[in-house]
Amino acid sequence: MSPSFSRRGLFKAGALVLTAGAIGAAVPSAAALGPVRGTIIDFSAGVPSPQAIKNAGHMGAIRYVSDKRPGATWMTGKPVTLNETKANAAAGLPTASVYQFGRAETADWKQGAAGAAVHAPKAIALHKKAGGPTKRPIYIAIDDNPTREQYTRQIRPYLQAFSKTLELAGYQTGIYGNYNTIEWAIQDGIGKYFWMHDWGSNGKIHPRTTIHQLPHGKQQTIGGVIVDVNEVYAEDWGQWTPGKSAAPAPAKKPTT
Repeated sequence: MSPSFSRRGLFKAGALVLTAGAIGAAVPSAAALGPVRGTIIDFSAGVPSPQAIKNAGHMGAIRYVSDKRPGATWMTGKPVTLNETKANAAAGLPTASVYQFGRAETADWKQGAAGAAVHAPKAIALHKKAGGPTKRPIYIAIDDNPTREQYTRQIRPYLQAFSKTLELAGYQTGIYGNYNTIEWAIQDGIGKYFWMHDWGSNGKIHPRTTIHQLPHGKQQTIGGVIVDVNEVYAEDWGQWTPGKSAAPAPAKKPTT
C-alpha cells in the first residue's frame, strides 16, 4: 500500500481489474451493495491537504494507525495524526483506519496470534491518538497473496486474535486483503468490512467488498503526494470523524 514503493508495481503488474460493483444480497451494510459511491485515497509518503483531496474529487481517506517501518524514512505520512483528521473533518472528509507495520518477509501476520498481541494494542492506541472513536472498524492489513496453508497456519490465528482484541476494546474488524483472503476470513466469521486489493485476485472483486483498491496505474499525485485510489461500494466504509462514535452519515462526493 506504499505509494512511493508500490508493491503492486512489483507484484501485480498486469493484474486485471473489474471496476463495476458486485451486487450483494442479504448482507451487512458494510458490504458492497451496488454501484461505486465515490472514491477515497490511501497514502504514506506524505499528507496532502484537505483542499487538495477535495479538489481531486475524493470523499475521504483511509489512513495508517501504524508507525513507519524502520529505515522507511520516506513514510512521512505514517501514522495519521489528530491534526490531520480534524482538518479533514472540517473540510467534510472523514477518515478510516488501517494497521500495517511490516511487509513481505516482515509481514505482521507471519507472527500469527503472537503478532496480534503486539500489533493490535498499537493499532488501538494510534487510532485513539488520532481521534478515532470506538464502534468503528480498524482494517487489518494482509498485504500479500497467501497460500491456503499460510492463511490457515498464520493469517487466521493472527486475524482472530487481532479481531478479538478490537472487539473487547469496543471496535469492529475490517480486513485488507485479496479475494481469497477475504473469502477465507468470511468463511471463518472474521470481519465485517472488507478492503480488497488485486494481487492474486485474478480480476475478480469479492461480492462482500466494501472498498476496492485500484491498480498501480490508477495512482494519482495529490498535493505532491503519490496516493492510491480506492472505489467505495458501501455507504458505511468504516469512516469516522474525531470524537464521534456513531457511524457517520454517508459522505458525499465533493465538488470542486
